[in-house]
Amino acid sequence: MTATPAWPPESTPRLFVDRALAAGEDVRIDGPQAHYLLAVMRTRPGDPVTLFDDRTGEWLAEAQAAGKRDLILHVTRQLRPREAVPDLWLCAAPIKRGRIDWIAEKACELGVARMIPVLTRRTVVDRLNMDRLRAHMVEAAEQCERTALPLLDPMVKLPALLRDWPEGRHLFFADENGGAALAGAIAAHRGPAALLIGPEGGFTPEEREAIRAVPQAVPVSLGPRILRADTAAVAAIAAWMTVTGDW
Repeated sequence: MTATPAWPPESTPRLFVDRALAAGEDVRIDGPQAHYLLAVMRTRPGDPVTLFDDRTGEWLAEAQAAGKRDLILHVTRQLRPREAVPDLWLCAAPIKRGRIDWIAEKACELGVARMIPVLTRRTVVDRLNMDRLRAHMVEAAEQCERTALPLLDPMVKLPALLRDWPEGRHLFFADENGGAALAGAIAAHRGPAALLIGPEGGFTPEEREAIRAVPQAVPVSLGPRILRADTAAVAAIAAWMTVTGDW
């Protein structure tokens, strides 16, 4: 007996749509997403497309009417509910373009629930293109079959971040002057958490003192090697996921 082909096939295009989805709805796709479906993927009426909305999960849709610059997708059924996300935030000082985009992309891939750009005294980049960062997260989620996206906060100054820090959330900060071994510190402080990664030049002595004054702060070491800020962010996320996340 001939095996029934998988449906939708693995080659099915996958897109994020910023609206709640439900079976029986029609979704109009235009702009770059329409160009991708029509010109790159050669999507035609009757072809499958998978959609996710960061609210309800992932859905199967079928291409309906296709124009030159837009097309209509008819949502048929839910494939998966929205995934559970570990309660981990990434608070990272922005670094030069390209590398902060990479951090946003990898934070999404690794399962971070929220990303907060933090302005410190030695931060070189004082403005961020939030739409571009969000686009990198969306692209990562589309390619890695995620059904959830991290929240992306506006940039906040370090003193404001520390002043308003939530009482029930541990703040692991990578202190270049040393601290507890990261894996052991994570194991000893389970529960809602955040990772604080400084800029290329590190935190100033005054900033380190202010961070350590926060009751929830846990100074940690990322090991004997000097890491670039983007490497430190990804390494710290991976360590937290290994010890107490969903890995």
